Amino acid sequence: MHAWPYPSWIAHRGSGTLAPENTLAAFRLGASHGYRMFECDVKLSRDGIPFLLHDDTLERTTKTAPTAAGLPTIAGHRSWHELAELDAGGWHSPAYAGEPLPSLERIGGFCIANGYFLNIEIKPTIGTERHTGEVVARHAARLWRNEAVPPLLTSFEIPALEGALATQPALPRGLLIHALDRQTWAQWLGHATRLQCQAIVCMHELWNAESVTQAKAAGFRLLSYTVNEADEVQRLIDLGTDGVITDRVDQFHPQS
Repeated sequence: MHAWPYPSWIAHRGSGTLAPENTLAAFRLGASHGYRMFECDVKLSRDGIPFLLHDDTLERTTKTAPTAAGLPTIAGHRSWHELAELDAGGWHSPAYAGEPLPSLERIGGFCIANGYFLNIEIKPTIGTERHTGEVVARHAARLWRNEAVPPLLTSFEIPALEGALATQPALPRGLLIHALDRQTWAQWLGHATRLQCQAIVCMHELWNAESVTQAKAAGFRLLSYTVNEADEVQRLIDLGTDGVITDRVDQFHPQS
């Protein structure tokens, strides 16, 4: 990708907290506020269908009966038929009761039909990191095969990005960074270079003059999550970063 085709404003999980996250209703609400690019989390059902959900478990964002043993309900251990029947909206507010978990196929169709852009965060169930990256990349390549701008695939999980690279190297990728921990910026940039990423997507507080200079010198685009304060947006703009992922689709009015 010689030119960066994506807007600089990205709606987090569809429309932040204003609608049930990672649902088609959230995407529609974000679009009503003028957003043209959306971030979402994608994992696999037990039978290999990519669908939208952030957590490993279903309890927080679906109406799910607890297991007999009282154990967490792992989303990736359920078939798509089971998942598709769940209420993924009622937890948020009565107006969204009955909103289903969407498949990547459904969200992709919505974005393509309306000319919207998508950032797919690959969110694997533990133990399926590389496989999830492979499957999501294959589905994304198929869905966007006739489109000029493919989705941006991102992940915190290096094996997931390795799987995406091996399966569909032409799809753009971004490495997500939450904290430096024991790794230096040089080490993270080395991972991103090896994975042939186009972007670094990190916790907004990690961007400063030094980190921006290093990442730009290495040739990456710089994105930030999750940016909800106006003064922080301005700081990131002044630093020369390329885009922000925000919950506050009602506060920030995207211009590009």
